[in-house]
This record gives sequence, structure tokens and C-alpha cells, in this order.
Amino acid sequence: MEKLRAGGIIAYPTEYCYGLGCDPHNNVAIRSLLKIKHRHWQKGLILIAASVEQLYPYIDINKFNIDKTEPGWPGPITWVVPAAENVSHYLQGVHSGIAVRVSNHPLTNLLCRTFRGPIVSTSANPEGQAPALTANGVRRYFGDEVGFILEGSLGGLEKPTPIYDLLSGQILRP
Repeated sequence: MEKLRAGGIIAYPTEYCYGLGCDPHNNVAIRSLLKIKHRHWQKGLILIAASVEQLYPYIDINKFNIDKTEPGWPGPITWVVPAAENVSHYLQGVHSGIAVRVSNHPLTNLLCRTFRGPIVSTSANPEGQAPALTANGVRRYFGDEVGFILEGSLGGLEKPTPIYDLLSGQILRP
């Protein structure tokens, strides 16, 4: 947790691949994460959490319909939901919503519970490369640019989590 709280970038296993994460309140950390991935800020990022309650500060609760998300959470489904007004543009990108997931991966869930909040999540790979499926893969891609790697098993998915838009019902990533 020290690395996260100090603005560092960490890697951890998720449902499909290793993820890179940082503190969503630290724009310097978010920019560093985007830089090492060679990812443009306009694309936005995902927040992962241990519970839906951890996401409340980031979502427009007046437009959030928990009944739609509840059947798939915790689980490997990412939803784009209306964002709260104070959400960093680095998290949203050019979108009006924010992508969020309540993870059922045991280590990812424990990470968010221990951090006492959601963390930024993106696949552990430079833009255009295959995601890292092992801790060694993370090391090969990023070396010491990642301050800590939480080693563990992946969640067994064969492809990235699907992304759905809560308001339109549109499938953004099958």
C-alpha cells in the first residue's frame, strides 16, 4: 500500500491479465501510468473496487441504477456509468462517463479493501502489445517503472472483461 499511497504504479493479477494501477486521486501517478503505457489520456481508464460503495465518490449517484449492475458484480463486467462532477479528466478521458468494475478476483478485491478505495486499472502492456499474463511479463515490459508487483494467479478469463454502457445498454467491448 505504501507504493500506492506514495504515488507509485503497481501491477496485480486480474480476471484476464495483469493490470497496472495507481491512486485515482493522484494525477501525477495517473500521468506516469499513461506515460509508461504510451496511452493517450483521452481514452480514459477503469476504476476497480472491492465494493460498489467504494465507487460512490466517482459516480453520479442520481443517475446510477444499481439494479442493472448488481447481477454482474462482483464479477468480470465493467460498466461505463455517469461520472461525478469532480472526477479527474485523466480517468474519464473525453467521455461523459467513467468505467468501473467491482472485481471478484480475490487478490484484486483484497488490494482495494486494503487500500480502502478503488484503484486505477489498465492492462499491463505498452499500447499495441499483448497484455502481460505473468509477473515476469510485467517486468519485461516495464522494468523498475512499476514499483511493486503483487504476484498471483489470473482469474481464468480468456479475453478482457466486457464493457457495457449503463445508460444506453450498448456493448462497448464484447
